[in-house]
Amino acid sequence: MTFAVRIGVRGYELDVQGHLNQAVYLQYAEHARWECLRAAGILPDTLVAAGVGPVVLETVIKYLRELRGGDEAEVTCAFVWGEGKTWRVEQQVRKLDGTVAATVSSVCGLLDLAERRLVPSPAERLRALAGAPAPLGL
Repeated sequence: MTFAVRIGVRGYELDVQGHLNQAVYLQYAEHARWECLRAAGILPDTLVAAGVGPVVLETVIKYLRELRGGDEAEVTCAFVWGEGKTWRVEQQVRKLDGTVAATVSSVCGLLDLAERRLVPSPAERLRALAGAPAPLGL
């Protein structure tokens, strides 16, 4: 399942060329990841109470088309689980006509807040915390 949120491009997010500032793509991707967790029933307080927190270890952004002020974008979020302590989050920032403006690919982990180390089975931990794990691909 691919989760998505809609975001309107605001004027203060534009650069001098009149298109979405490159750093804002990271903010849009982060917002979509948190909304995906929320849709799964995992709130920030839930994570803190469980003693864990998600961390981004690596992010690659490919800019493909510009977004301009007033445009609306859909930001997708797909969790890709594998073995080990990390997982990937694959995201697209798309114009409403389906044109992909950017892709964002991140390697993430789940940090044990007391030990300051990644937990060994993040999918299992998040599944246990989620009231509705489907948006996380679990």
